[in-house]
Amino acid sequence: MTTLGEAPQIGRLRVILAKLHGRTAAGVPRWAVWAAYATTLIPLPSGIWRIAALIFGAPLLEFGSAPPPGHGPMLIDGRWWYIVALSVVSEAAALLTVGLVAQWGEVWPRRIPGLGGRRVPILAAVVPAGLGAAVLLVFPFALVMLASGRMINGNPSGLIVHGWQAVVFWVTYAPLAAWGPLLGLLTVHYFNRRRTTRSGGGDSGETEAARSDTSDSRETRATRAG
Repeated sequence: MTTLGEAPQIGRLRVILAKLHGRTAAGVPRWAVWAAYATTLIPLPSGIWRIAALIFGAPLLEFGSAPPPGHGPMLIDGRWWYIVALSVVSEAAALLTVGLVAQWGEVWPRRIPGLGGRRVPILAAVVPAGLGAAVLLVFPFALVMLASGRMINGNPSGLIVHGWQAVVFWVTYAPLAAWGPLLGLLTVHYFNRRRTTRSGGGDSGETEAARSDTSDSRETRATRAG
């Protein structure tokens, strides 16, 4: 049961989440919302690990003087900008998953010139999301190969971790195995939901988006008054 003291806090939280991720689209079940939010966090631990270990030199792995035979060039050796860019792009791509459950994934936000207020074509979201899910399915195989000390192509990986280092590495990288399956599941759900809504007499996302600004302002005033 929500008390009077908790009500303003819950209202503020709803406003913050709506501002950060956008309002949930009509007809989206709770499991899909939680799955989308969980997906946005999947690449975050590995990105933090890369930056901490490879840029700031945190003792999260053993650094060798040279890559093992057959390893090939070390693309990230000494290139801090590559590590940062990889981490930022990965997290940005994961955040786009929210569009599969949010209103802005069905109706272009009004701040986008030329597109604002128009419905997002179903294939414009499904095709890139589906391709991304297919590409990300490489992670389970890559992690299995890495556990055996090999890269995807079968060459030695060159990753040296011992004891607690190995625990930290796998805690941060193991979630990547779920990225592709979760994105694929949400993509299929998005496609089926949008197709069903359209065949049933129109996409309700545009109407919901038109009301969102008014609702946001009302919730903001209510929480301030509380």
